[in-house]
Amino acid sequence: MEVRSRRRRASLLDPRSAAGQVFFLQVVIVVLLVLAGVSAMVLQTARDAVQRGRRESVVAAQSFASAPGTAAALRSPDPTALLQPRAEEARKRTGVDFVVAMNREGIRYTYPYPSEIGKKFVGTIAPALRGRTVVEQAGGPPLPAGEGTAVQAVVPVTGARGEVVGLVSAGITVRNVAALWLPQLPIIVGSGAAALALSTAGTTLIARRLRRQTHGMAPAELAQLYEHHDAVLHAVREGVLITGADGRLLLANDEARRLLGLPADVRGRPVRELGLPESITHLLSSPESVTDEVHLAGDRLLAVNKRLTYPPDGAAGADGGTGSVVTLRDTTELAAVSGRAEVARERLKLLYEAGVAIGTTLDVGRTAQELADVTTPQFADLVTVDLLDAVLRGWEPTAEGWRHLRRAAIGGDRRMLPVHPLGEVITFTHRAPQMRTLQERRAMLEADLRQAHGWREQDPERARKALQGGLRSLMTVPLRARNVPLGVVNFYRTASSPAFQPEDLSFAEELAARAALAIDNARRYTREHAMAVTLQRSLLPRAQPDQEALEVAWRYLPAEAGVGGDWFDVIPLPGARVALVMGDVVGHGLHAAATMGRLRTAVHNFATLDLPVDEVLGNLDDLVLRMDSEESADDAAEDHEGEGVTGATCLYAVYDPVTGVCTIARAGHPEPVVVRPDGTVECAGVPASTPLGLGGHPFETAELSLPEGSQLVLYTDGLVEDRGHDIDVGMERLRRALDGSGRRTPEETCQAVIDALKPSHSFDDIALLTARTRVFPPSLVAEWEVPSDPAVVPSVRARCRERLREWGLEEAGFATELILSELVTNAIRYGSPPVGVRLVHGRCLICEVSDGSGTSPRLRRAATTDEGGRGLFLVAQFAQRWGTRYTAHGKVIWTEQALCDGMAAAAGHAPIDFLLDQFDDPGA
Repeated sequence: MEVRSRRRRASLLDPRSAAGQVFFLQVVIVVLLVLAGVSAMVLQTARDAVQRGRRESVVAAQSFASAPGTAAALRSPDPTALLQPRAEEARKRTGVDFVVAMNREGIRYTYPYPSEIGKKFVGTIAPALRGRTVVEQAGGPPLPAGEGTAVQAVVPVTGARGEVVGLVSAGITVRNVAALWLPQLPIIVGSGAAALALSTAGTTLIARRLRRQTHGMAPAELAQLYEHHDAVLHAVREGVLITGADGRLLLANDEARRLLGLPADVRGRPVRELGLPESITHLLSSPESVTDEVHLAGDRLLAVNKRLTYPPDGAAGADGGTGSVVTLRDTTELAAVSGRAEVARERLKLLYEAGVAIGTTLDVGRTAQELADVTTPQFADLVTVDLLDAVLRGWEPTAEGWRHLRRAAIGGDRRMLPVHPLGEVITFTHRAPQMRTLQERRAMLEADLRQAHGWREQDPERARKALQGGLRSLMTVPLRARNVPLGVVNFYRTASSPAFQPEDLSFAEELAARAALAIDNARRYTREHAMAVTLQRSLLPRAQPDQEALEVAWRYLPAEAGVGGDWFDVIPLPGARVALVMGDVVGHGLHAAATMGRLRTAVHNFATLDLPVDEVLGNLDDLVLRMDSEESADDAAEDHEGEGVTGATCLYAVYDPVTGVCTIARAGHPEPVVVRPDGTVECAGVPASTPLGLGGHPFETAELSLPEGSQLVLYTDGLVEDRGHDIDVGMERLRRALDGSGRRTPEETCQAVIDALKPSHSFDDIALLTARTRVFPPSLVAEWEVPSDPAVVPSVRARCRERLREWGLEEAGFATELILSELVTNAIRYGSPPVGVRLVHGRCLICEVSDGSGTSPRLRRAATTDEGGRGLFLVAQFAQRWGTRYTAHGKVIWTEQALCDGMAAAAGHAPIDFLLDQFDDPGA
């Protein structure tokens, strides 16, 4: 008994046993708790003592500082004599260790030891000099109380007016506080001992129970046993079954349940009730051991090993049987799983490559070719893509065009098999796999093309050659996006590759779905781009207008992102003048092109009114403001963000070939460049104004005198601005490109500028317009002033007749004299001086009569009783065109007459002498 008791105590104290480790842990915890309790008590006691010392020192210092006479004593000639007795009395009365009175510099007047009087006070006094109380722990000279923690308070002494006249400090030395906590130490230690005794008893009981349940095994042995058991069950790729002597299943790991299809709640159930195959049930129930026997379980071949187990006491079960451990290993799945994993990995890689390689551009044909290239030879030996012709054109496909598909792409070695070439239209029969794919909206598999009658009927000769070349398998998949059919993709394999299997259909459909979305995006972009290009081409000038003032050439280069809003125009004006327009609308696409068309139409209308250049830009500015307001209202109603046109720019110039003067104004547009006849390049110096759409800002104009042969170069910012450089660099490059262009034609100048400045990747539209000036020679212009007297009208006609005779236009004389007579008469009667006449002989005969009045004549049909009012009617009958334009000093009435043989014949039917006589009479 004594030996067993000693062994039991030794086991309890053994640190290698679980009980010993728990016991020592409890001892450490109890000791730590005791030490923590003692420390907390000591710290709390010391803290309370310091807090009490701080309160008492503050009260003592404030009481002494506030005592009557303290302030007066500090101001007396001998403060020490007056304050030392009081300080000692206060120290003894309040129980503090010292009361020190000092001046503002900190020199002591009092101290318990007189030898320290007159010395510097040790402590912080600066806050007290500002009227605040300072409490701190500090050291200093020796005190009667001896050593300890000195807690002192410094308070100000104030005079009658609140000024600080001195300082008072009181302090307490906190002595040893052991006497405060030593009485409580036995209680804490006793509690710790009781806790230790209880933990010892509890540990002993736990140790005994553990020994009974673990059969005396050590913790390390138990851990090792558990690790082995867990490794057998979960770490190996084998099924494990344990049966008892009574034929019940005691354990089945996850792999065994998977291989045999067992439910999760099989533990404890008889083996014969598990529904296993008869061979497996017999094996589990029999007492024989088995080594590497192969049994069929469903579609699996299982290698089975069985070993018997024995009860601990060596006795068999009631029926003489014993338990067993059975291991199962799948011999068929390993190879299949490895092969499928490799195939899946390759196909995932191919899907990734397809996602990266397909759809890199917005070109339908290129996208189809990317699909064909990425799938050969990894998935198929030959791939062809056939698209509906409408898809290639960007149109919306319809079912009517399904039978006619165009070969859009071929991937693989096309030489090994006879296939339709690129671009050929293929007409499929109803039984062809491609047509069935489109109609049934699903992929079609022809594992053996020798048995594919529909495919062979499509083109028997070509099919025969393909089979002879080794073609064996076909898989055709529809290309559909947004429920719209686009075409089909055909995957072919030859005899050297395994035939397509049904599981290949899902992968091919995934590839086709990704490619179809990219093809449809390209189709939609092609449609929008074609619409925008068509719209813009219909809006931009198609041919040069009939005019003789300028020799014009232009270039327009759309951006890679699509059609934009750059535009230009050449508009003939009355008086042989020509208007040059260059504009830019921010943005790309249909909206920018449509906005450009509206602005171009508006400029044409304003030019027809023959308005000054600044007024044309002002009217355009108002138009853009109205367009923005309309679009903002529409967008607000539809609750989406609109696309305004604010930011549009425009340059408007009018060139007069008679005077050689060009009047220009620009609204936020780049400044034009002038190339002189000698090749000198310079900026036109046109003042910059705000872009269109801002409103409320005037547009400044500039007049340029251009010698004949000068070139005026207009352009948009896409020519000189780029993401890679600033506009100043672009302007300098433009000047270098134009250097020496004085002898070039406008066509050559345009080409030279484009060759020098065209970027490799244009992110903005480029519009360029070059116009070389012509000047009418003085011999073709007649101009004179007319006095404000109706009597001079005949002389005007005579001078007109003489000049027409010099020009060889006698046959136009009657009509011209009639027109000139009417216009001069109206200017004299209803206008104001000065009155001027100008005849210009160009491609047509131009008559202009100017006066200083701003009133414009109006054409009307005179009544039969009216004596006048028929003059302008006659002018409109004899002139091809006529109109009015306003100048800074009045107006000009102009007419244009076509120079043809029929004019004189037409005029011959009128009573010439009668009409002229009527116009000679001032009262007519």
